[in-house]
Amino acid sequence: MAAIDPTLGWRRLDRRMLLVHPVREVVRFLPAVLGLLLFGRSSDSGGIWGLVAVGVPVSLGIMRYLTTSYRLTGSRVEVRRGLLNKRVVSAPLDRVRTVDVTASPIHRALGLVTLRIGTGQSASKGEERLILDGLSSPEAAALRQRLLHATPEGGEPETDKDAGRRVVLTLDPAWVRFAPLTSSGVVIAGAALGLLAQGIHTLEWAPTIDVDRFQRIGVALLVVLGLAAFVVTLCVLAVVGYLITNFGFQLTHTGSGGAWHLRRGLFTTRETTLDDARVSGVSVGEPLGLRLAHGARLSAIVSGLDNKQQGSSVLVPPAPRSEVDRVAAEVLGHAGPVAGELVRHGPRARRRRWTRAMVPAGVLAAVAAVTSYAVSWWFLLVVAAALAAGAGLARDRWHGLGHALVDGHLVARSGSLDRRREALQTPSVIGWNLQATWFQRRAGLTDLVATTAGGRQQVRVLDLDDRSAVGLAAAATPGLLDQFLA
Repeated sequence: MAAIDPTLGWRRLDRRMLLVHPVREVVRFLPAVLGLLLFGRSSDSGGIWGLVAVGVPVSLGIMRYLTTSYRLTGSRVEVRRGLLNKRVVSAPLDRVRTVDVTASPIHRALGLVTLRIGTGQSASKGEERLILDGLSSPEAAALRQRLLHATPEGGEPETDKDAGRRVVLTLDPAWVRFAPLTSSGVVIAGAALGLLAQGIHTLEWAPTIDVDRFQRIGVALLVVLGLAAFVVTLCVLAVVGYLITNFGFQLTHTGSGGAWHLRRGLFTTRETTLDDARVSGVSVGEPLGLRLAHGARLSAIVSGLDNKQQGSSVLVPPAPRSEVDRVAAEVLGHAGPVAGELVRHGPRARRRRWTRAMVPAGVLAAVAAVTSYAVSWWFLLVVAAALAAGAGLARDRWHGLGHALVDGHLVARSGSLDRRREALQTPSVIGWNLQATWFQRRAGLTDLVATTAGGRQQVRVLDLDDRSAVGLAAAATPGLLDQFLA
């Protein structure tokens, strides 16, 4: 592995990017290029217009390569780009949270990768991300190790954390059964169907329909067959998307106090490295579909990494719950925060679960009842379905609500359709908020919010009474609230 010398000055990206940038610029300006080529064919100076159409984007691509460079000093990483409007984006090494290495098919063919440095700076603040598009694979590997294992100025050099790498999890092909049960799988399948429908509309292709044959089959049967075909298509596309995203998935860990390293992707490979010192906890996602199939997914709560960059913190894709619990216990060092029993929130929280679920269901049932009287008694089925769905949702929300303080972790679980169980290290809590809506105040309840520098920036414990909320916060962070307590 090539070593990165911190004393070196500005370095350019790999020169093989001279084959990539011009092509990208031509594709970027493709409408203008085609317009100039068509205009040139209708004029006497077509050759000149053709050279302009292709030459300008190619020149821009070459200039992009020549004006992009980076530098790694003993304390900072800097990226410089731009010709007329030169910009330098930099970050301290101790602010680096994650390092993502991706490679598109073109990059893989040329032996190049794109390295993205996550520093926890939100894109909404107008700050540019640190992206090095066009490093050789050995250079990216060396730079990633240097960035994540940086030594503070005046500190002792760190040992090689790549020693003792062990495989924690690899993808089991049988896990594709969970793909149709996630919202992301349905979104991917829906997008694919939308593109297919748009293509059919653009090509103006219309299949021949035998109306007499459809009439013989019957409308009801056609509707059932159409829905079945739609569901099967969604499932197939969701499985394909799952395999493309998670092909070759492997989660490894290096040494004691080392880092978590994840690799996945079929066409575009992605490698993510998370340093142990920056992993503050885990979040176990349990959407209703996955929960019914005894599945879940896992992501890390990384200090300094905002919610928009959480794609860099995935540890386990949709998989069996037993595998998710095993990996989560390894990340936290304890099984209690993942599998331990939770404290229930009392009758007032239970009553609030039922009220919030049954009031909308009751309104819908009332509307359906009036419609059934005016139109058809079939709408009484909607009344029964609405009330049953509301009761089931309320019961599931109540059984999913709970919290715990175990093994130095604050654990919070809530939700039904998108249930989430979060375990956060108490030393990572930087503050507490007590929040209550008007309805919560009437019920004598409040939300306890532990603020942190990672993930969604908070872990929320829903619907506690005031005494329990203050007691939980004081127990999790002794001394932090003493000056505010009477």
